[in-house]
Formats: sequence, structure tokens, C-alpha cells
Amino acid sequence: MKTDIEIARSVEMRRITEIAENIGIKRDDIAQYGHYMAKVPGTLIDPDKVAKSKLILVTAITATKAGIGKTTVSVGLALGLNKIGKKAIVALREPSLGPCFGMKGGAAGGGYAQVVPMENINLHFTGDFHAITSAHNMISALLDNYLYQHQAEGFALKEILWKRVLDVNDRSLRSIVTGLGPRTNGLTQESGFDITPASEIMAILCLSTDLDDMRRRIDNILLGYKMDGTPFQVKDLGITGAILTLLMDAIKPNLVQTTENTAAFIHGGPFANIAHGCNSIIATRTALTFGDYVITEAGFGADLGAEKFFNIKCRKSGLKPDLTVLVATLNGLKMHGGTALENIHQPDAEGVRKGFANLDKHIRNLQSFGQSVVVCFNKYASDTEEEINLVKEHCAEMGVPFATGKTWTTDAMYRETPDMIEQRRNEGCVTVEMEAAGFFAVSKYYDIPLVQLLYAGDDVSGSTWDSRNWNTQKSIRSNLIQCAVELIKQL
Repeated sequence: MKTDIEIARSVEMRRITEIAENIGIKRDDIAQYGHYMAKVPGTLIDPDKVAKSKLILVTAITATKAGIGKTTVSVGLALGLNKIGKKAIVALREPSLGPCFGMKGGAAGGGYAQVVPMENINLHFTGDFHAITSAHNMISALLDNYLYQHQAEGFALKEILWKRVLDVNDRSLRSIVTGLGPRTNGLTQESGFDITPASEIMAILCLSTDLDDMRRRIDNILLGYKMDGTPFQVKDLGITGAILTLLMDAIKPNLVQTTENTAAFIHGGPFANIAHGCNSIIATRTALTFGDYVITEAGFGADLGAEKFFNIKCRKSGLKPDLTVLVATLNGLKMHGGTALENIHQPDAEGVRKGFANLDKHIRNLQSFGQSVVVCFNKYASDTEEEINLVKEHCAEMGVPFATGKTWTTDAMYRETPDMIEQRRNEGCVTVEMEAAGFFAVSKYYDIPLVQLLYAGDDVSGSTWDSRNWNTQKSIRSNLIQCAVELIKQL
């Protein structure tokens, strides 16, 4: 089995100009960072198109050491929607170097559902995190200098709230003392470093709607309190313009692609346990401008990231998801049910049942925001049918969709009589395919491996017949042929 990095490096990426043009962005409107990455200006946002497009939020049950897979599912949903002829774009956060080089690892998806170029996205990317780090620490340096230069006037702060940031996990820098040595080194005081995703600049960049809005937010950053108890803010330093200069490019969303060349906007990376845990408003609105369906995610579990998504991002942006997908795994449910980490790959029906309490809480949380919830089951090789059925049955009891289904094979649509359709529905069939049965019969007789790729064509589930324009979907047929070629190589 290929590793994530092997899969990512095997992908035939398209030039970012082609990716942009495929979704309606002119190549002259983007600023390229090499062949496969680009910055897109927020001025392209169309409010009318934003209002018409569908936003899908991906969240999850509470995260565990076993992993859940929100980003992988988010990318996979975008791939799937594009496969059936929908214009879908995924909008995600940028990874932080701290987790990338820590226990978590990369955050660009996994398997064949990744955003690429994976190494660039997980490392320095387009320099957004570095710009935010520099802007934050510039405020720190100028604040220290202000205190030093005005001490003779009797100016001082009773309390300083502003620390420094660095995008690595360095415990030794969490609490430090600055200004040691000669008097010219500044005032001796306690300080420390947070990680860059915890920076208020990061949160501000992701919540800003444009440069003017970002200027206002930076102006109002609270740095500390004067001796009389009044607030001391960035605007009191008179440096907001300089800070904006460092963020001129960082505020622009980054355009990349998925492993199947679907457009992806990756921008901003506030942690959900510290900030609001969502990608930037500008990136989401840009994606909604150029896509009919946009899949985005919220950090951590639905009780943290998703609630902040609704309470903060949605209120500030006016956005509202049309659907929320709740990702769950058997391994995650088992761990919440008390199964030891070393035993989660073993069948444990009781552990799964006990883990439903976590799933149920998240479902209720999401429904309290008026959301339609779909449980997305992220299946692993060690999962048993018995355990999967437990989750399926439980979701049915909760009234939450959990879709699995059979396919009915027939040789002609003229035999799909109302009585026959009703019979097959009662048998659990959810789709119909017309040609493959004969091939499977022959392949079984001669013991030849066969894989059938199904494309959802006509839709007759509603009151009207939706033909889905199969004959005009050349790109879909081309992609199916490419998939078939790759499968043949594997077989």
C-alpha cells in the first residue's frame, strides 16, 4: 500500500492557471507561486453568487489518538461531487508547522483524498504563517520599544497581555524573561511565546472581510492596561499601517488542487481550542463565488470547532451551511466507549455502544443550530459488519441519515415498471445499472477479476425525470476512463 506522500507525488498535477480557469478565474487575476500554487485577490468575490451557492460543513465526533479524518472526508466529498458532475470546491485551513512536526503530522488529507502539492502545503506554503508571525512579533518589538522610550515620562503598563509567537512547539520559550543585560536592551520583564495559530493576528486575518476591516480589527487589539486601568491598544502605538504592510499578501486566499485536480482554497489556520478553528471568511466566500458547492471544515469536534463556526464565523460573515456532515469512526467510538488504544482494531461491540454517547451529543449540538446532519462513516479495514450495523441502526433510531445501499441490474429502462421499481426499493436497492450483469457473469465463470465503475446518471427518485445530461458530461466520462486505466494497472 502506498503512503500518503507516495500517492501525493504520483499525482499528475495541472498548472494552477488551468485549475483557475476551470472554475472561472482568469489567469491574469492570480499571482502564481511556482507552477501549482497561486494567490487569489479577495476583490473577485461576488456576493450574489455567494448567496446562491451551497455550503457544506464537515465536522466530527471528539478527536482521539486513533484519528477521525475530517480533512480526508472534506476532500473526498469535493472529489465525489465533481465526479457526478457538480461544480464543487473545497476550502480548508493551512497546516501549522508545530503539529506537522509533532504527533499529528500533516494536515493535507490522506490516501487518494489529498490536496497537493502536499509538501508545500504542510511546510512553508506561500508564507502566510511566516507573515503572521512577523506581524505579531513586530507589535511585540514596537510595544517594548514604546515602553523603553517613554519610561522617562513616567509611562508604564500595569499589565501586559501581548506575548510573542513562533510556529513550532518549543516548551522552553513558553515563559521567558526579556530585557536582560545592559540598559539599552530594554526593560526587564516577563514574556513568552505562543504558537502562531494562537496569534490574534491569525484570528483577525481569518475573520476580516477586506483590508479596511483588518485595519479596524488590528487597531483594536488590546495590548495591556495603563496604570489608571484604561486599555492600551495597537492604535495607541500608531503602527497599524506597518502591520498591514506585512500582511498584504497573506490576506489573499491560496489556490491549489486535489489529487483529482479539483480546485481547493487553503487559507488561514487558527486552532479551534484557542481561536475559532476555521479557514478565512475571504477564502470561503471566494470558493462560494466560483463553486456551486463548497465543502469546508471546522477544527476538533463539533462541540468546539463547529460551535465556534456557527457562533463566530457565521455571525461575522453572514454565511450558513446548507448541510453539516458529522464524521465518525468505529475506532473513535470505541475509544470514547473505554476501549484501550492497543485494542481498538479488535471487535468490541460494547465499546461501540458506549461510544454512542459522544456521537449523540454532537448530533444534538448540531441540530440545535438548525442543521440537517448526515453521519459520514469513515471506514477502516479492521471494521466488522456487525459493528458497522450497530452504528447504522443507532443513526436510524436518532433519525439521522447513514446511507448504504444495493444496486439493481437490469438490461433496459423499459423494464423499470412501477411495480418492478417498488419491488426493488423494498429489497433495499438505491441505484440501477443496465449493462454490467453480463460482464460479471462471464468474469465469474472464467475467474477473471472485474471492477465496475458506476456513474449516477438519470435520477428518477423525484416527481420528474432528471436526465443529468450524461451525454454531454465529457469530462466525467474522461475521468471514468482514467480511473479504469489506473484500476487495470493495479489489477
